[in-house]
Amino acid sequence: MKISILQSILAIKDGSQATVLSDDVNTIIWHDSNPDNITNEQILAKQIELQNAEDNRIEQEIYNKQSALNKLKALGLNDAEIKAIIG
Repeated sequence: MKISILQSILAIKDGSQATVLSDDVNTIIWHDSNPDNITNEQILAKQIELQNAEDNRIEQEIYNKQSALNKLKALGLNDAEIKAIIG
């Protein structure tokens, strides 16, 4: 999942009121006048931070699934039996 500019803004200051056109940091329309003076640089840095965390979460999920499958196979289950369990 791609982390949006708006998600990044809300991660910096929950409750911020803004609209972002085409997910472009240069098109932010602040409906609350940006009382915390959140900068484009802060937003982009937060977006990278959140994207890295999301990418790591997905990678860990894939690893965990493969690890579980390997453990089931080590127990002697075949692919059909594993598919019956996990769907």
